Amino acid sequence: MGQIVCQKNELQPGEIMEVAYKKHSIALCRSKTGEFYAFLNQCPHQGAPMSKGKLCSTSAFTDTHGEYRTIKDGEVLRCPWHGMEFDITDRGRLLADPQLKLRDFKVHVEGNDVIIK
Repeated sequence: MGQIVCQKNELQPGEIMEVAYKKHSIALCRSKTGEFYAFLNQCPHQGAPMSKGKLCSTSAFTDTHGEYRTIKDGEVLRCPWHGMEFDITDRGRLLADPQLKLRDFKVHVEGNDVIIK
């Protein structure tokens, strides 16, 4: 059984909000494609509130020296304190070290209800 944490229209694509789930503070993210993701609202590095971070993109190398391309637009949650980047579409794994990740929660949408399980 899950818990309704907000209504679908309360969080627009590309936004983050803090919600309460049981005794936890959760960073609820909505990707630019409209998918919902939920993570413990605490960076594993030094405990920064991830809900105060930013959903953004990251850079990838190209074959041309000094040239980069933008990838994962709206799928990277950047820590507000130190800029660590986590892939929300890959269970919150740190881009620089995929063995480190945010604690994630399952999210389900029923009608207009956003539910964390």
